[in-house]
Amino acid sequence: MPKNTFFNLPEEKRERIIEAALDEFAKNLYHNASITRIVDNSGIAKGSFYQYFEDKKDLFKYIVDLGGKKKTKYLEHVLTEIDNMNFFSLIRELFIAGIIFSKENPKLSNIGYNFANSTDEKLKQEIYGENVPKSNYMFKILLRKGIARGEINPDIDVGLVSQMITSLSISIIEYFFKEIRKTDDMEMLDLVDKMLFVLKNGIERN
Repeated sequence: MPKNTFFNLPEEKRERIIEAALDEFAKNLYHNASITRIVDNSGIAKGSFYQYFEDKKDLFKYIVDLGGKKKTKYLEHVLTEIDNMNFFSLIRELFIAGIIFSKENPKLSNIGYNFANSTDEKLKQEIYGENVPKSNYMFKILLRKGIARGEINPDIDVGLVSQMITSLSISIIEYFFKEIRKTDDMEMLDLVDKMLFVLKNGIERN
């Protein structure tokens, strides 16, 4: 995360650096992104950059973290309905909120697209590894609510299933970015519905 010197900067200067970083990471794969272009576009000296961040990865992780916090705000209104919606409808609405977030934040969406297409598996594991526990925790809460309402089989291993849903969520987003990436939101919703069908019914032929 940024050093204290970054947070001590005037807000306008911080925002310039953030916007320059958003532009650069949205236009380029991580390894092609240039610190030189970021500092040039934000109007700071290259030496100053290292007073604010350890390196490019430090800045990238900060941008991803900012995106995650912004996306959380889109999900909050759905989670307020946790007691009024069944488990599967709630999951679908969370994905819809995520689609709206991507549509209204194209730079962050492009960063997600570039990240999904990155060949740096080590970086992916590092980024995902910091966010997976948060996702698992949320799904555990939703699963337990579903069990209490009689919507979910009480014999499931909640920890295992929450991890499975998190992994499916990551996989479906990566699949969408890599294989489809069309502007029609219905394409993404169709994938979500197919995933929910598998969650509801399994893959065994009856």
